[in-house]
Amino acid sequence: MLLIVGTVRIPAGLLDAARPIMANMVEASRAETGCVEYSYAVDVLDPGLIHVKERWMHRAALDEHFKSAHIAKWRANWPSLGIGERNLCLYEVGEPKPI
Repeated sequence: MLLIVGTVRIPAGLLDAARPIMANMVEASRAETGCVEYSYAVDVLDPGLIHVKERWMHRAALDEHFKSAHIAKWRANWPSLGIGERNLCLYEVGEPKPI
């Protein structure tokens, strides 16, 4: 299982414009084969900070995600949304266990 965790920064004043674009990205990604979880969340104390969490079954699914039309569209919107700061890390993890 692969886990991607990190943040993306959007100017707080552009959040309303970004929401439908982010929603499209999340919905399309969740529909992909091999996607276990895909979410964006606005930080409670820092409204321009978006927390990203993704889980993928395997590398092949993630590679297909990176080639998808919806990720190309998402990336094409970065300049108009003021997205410049991205901090994402990929982890290989075992099966989840409840705590």
